[in-house]
Amino acid sequence: MDTQDTHEQLAPCFAALRAELAGIDAPRCVEKELMQAFQQQFKPKRRWFQALSLPQWGTAGALCSLTVVVLLLARSPHQAVSVSGQPLVGFDGGAAFVALDSLERIAAEPDAQLVEAEVPRTALAPLGVPLSPENAADTVRAEMLVAADGHPLAVRLSSAN
Repeated sequence: MDTQDTHEQLAPCFAALRAELAGIDAPRCVEKELMQAFQQQFKPKRRWFQALSLPQWGTAGALCSLTVVVLLLARSPHQAVSVSGQPLVGFDGGAAFVALDSLERIAAEPDAQLVEAEVPRTALAPLGVPLSPENAADTVRAEMLVAADGHPLAVRLSSAN
C-alpha cells in the first residue's frame, strides 16, 4: 500500500472527527487554568535589573549618592569652616582665614554660607593686603563666610589677580 491510498482511506475518518470536535466547546476557565499551569512550569527568566524591586533600587541609589557626597567632602581641597573654634586666623594652603566680626556673632549664625568673590585690593588694605598705586585697581580672589542677612563674617584670601 502506498501513502496515497492510506490518505484516501483515513480522509473520511478525519472528516468525521473534525465534525465531532467542532460541536464541542471547552469551558472558559480551562484555557486560563492551562495558561497558569504553563507559567508555573516554565517561569520566564528575570533580567539582572529585575532582581531588585523599585524601593530597593531607590535605596541603592540614595546610598550611592551619599557615598559620592562623602567622598567629595573628604577630598575637598579646603578645610571645613569651623565657627566654634577660638583662633581668629587659620591657614588653608597658605591662604589666611580672617574673622571680620566677633567670634560670638560667627558662632551664633546658624545659616552661614561660604561664597567665592572677587574683592578689590583697596577694600582689603585694612586687613594688611599690600597696596600700591600699580596694583590698586587689581582684585583678589577670596572666599567669604556670609550670614543669612548678607553680612560678611569672615574672609579667606585665595589668590591675587
